[in-house]
Amino acid sequence: MLDQLWTLIQYLFLGIFQGFTEPIPISSSGHLIMVKDLFNIIGQGLTFEVLVNFGSLLAVFIVYRNDLARLIVSGFGFLFQKKRDDATTRDFRFIIYLIIGTIPAGVIGVLYGDAIEGTFGESASMVGITLIVTGIALWVIRNLRGSRGDGDMTIKDALIIGLAQSVALIPGISRSGATVVAAMLLGLKQTTALRFSFLLYVPVSLGTVILKGEAIMNTPSNLYIPYVLAFLGSIVASYFALKWFINVMKNNNLKYFAFYCFIVGALAILFL
Repeated sequence: MLDQLWTLIQYLFLGIFQGFTEPIPISSSGHLIMVKDLFNIIGQGLTFEVLVNFGSLLAVFIVYRNDLARLIVSGFGFLFQKKRDDATTRDFRFIIYLIIGTIPAGVIGVLYGDAIEGTFGESASMVGITLIVTGIALWVIRNLRGSRGDGDMTIKDALIIGLAQSVALIPGISRSGATVVAAMLLGLKQTTALRFSFLLYVPVSLGTVILKGEAIMNTPSNLYIPYVLAFLGSIVASYFALKWFINVMKNNNLKYFAFYCFIVGALAILFL
């Protein structure tokens, strides 16, 4: 009974932990490696990670539901109803840019994903180094205030942000951090940078769930309840973390994430 209770607590904790760290620019994958190393937690495998990432995806759907609904309506309107006003055209281009931005991470992940994992592996000290790199990038953009909105984006912007997302295949490099940093360096407004970053997460996460869906369906029956707890914990934690990150950006407090990455990165290098 105690072993079963501990299993439930462990999965719920990891679901909440990964869910909370996924949207904010501190690298959920890197933190998961450090937590497992620190508490000697046995890895739950790729199926578990896909499941909790799907929970984070649902949280993104909830937060950006109005944007997603508008883009879907505009996309169908542009393609099938020949509705070509400025707003619809702008939204359709945004969709195209999201598709373009997805390509680099998808290609690099398929071709070099195993090599990246083999190089950086499960090393907590390596995560410490990449966290410091993330912190430096966040520090660089802490005071940037872009002036370009959704309608000012270009194919070049989408490709550069997509390449930044592919860098986040390295544990310790935050996906949201890398994409937001790239977008801000390109002169995009904070709202556009955040929107593009998190909507860019949608096709990547959906693709992963589709590819690994069979493995999730074949989950052993004794893990149904632990997985459900982790999944629900991930949704709730991701939702509040994403809302918090948006508020942090709005209040120009990104520097605190940089400080956090510096401190935790240094501690990981020294003690893990």
